[in-house]
Amino acid sequence: MRPGPVALSRRQVRDFDRQAIDAWGVRGVVLMENAGRNAADAIEAFLGGAAGKRVAVVAGRGNNGGDGFVIARHLRLRGADCVVFLAADEAALTPDARENYSILHHVGIEVAHRQGERSAALAGGLAAFDLVVDAVGGTGIKGALRGHPAQVVEQINVAGRPVVAVDIPTGLDCDTGQAAGPAVRADLTVTFVARKKGFDAPGASEYTGEVVVADIGVPPPS
Repeated sequence: MRPGPVALSRRQVRDFDRQAIDAWGVRGVVLMENAGRNAADAIEAFLGGAAGKRVAVVAGRGNNGGDGFVIARHLRLRGADCVVFLAADEAALTPDARENYSILHHVGIEVAHRQGERSAALAGGLAAFDLVVDAVGGTGIKGALRGHPAQVVEQINVAGRPVVAVDIPTGLDCDTGQAAGPAVRADLTVTFVARKKGFDAPGASEYTGEVVVADIGVPPPS
């Protein structure tokens, strides 16, 4: 873990990922593995040890959700009891996320599906865990969350459990640090490569909590 040299905008995050994959030849699934493993380190430190802890990972369909699947696997291997609450259709998972999703049952991780009307009961399920990991949406989200994603975020917030956000709290704008609608209120945000531009905006810390920067195995932009 080390601080990033710059605060990245949404466009810079996208450009950095493209450079790592297309120009440097680092596969997206490798970046996801590195991100998830290093995030698991930060979460284990936050918990004061993973063994015996119950961790709920609420995951969306994109690469943020894929990071969450990797986190769940690594915490499980360290002795945590992990359950993934999938807030998306399996068929809609991105290719890298799907690859990591397919591993979960091999390491004894339960997947609970929370789509549509079932998301309304999510908070009750989360209340039994020591920690909730927000891996629903990432830096690409713009504007107010609506419908199912908004409901999932609201359920995370009312569950009353400590929350760690993966890369950025779902619903918080990467560039402005503002929430146009519901946004996860995290106790800790494990962000990748560097802080995000919006994290330094007034009021953003109410959503991010403490921010820790984790690397993904490639040099950060300078």
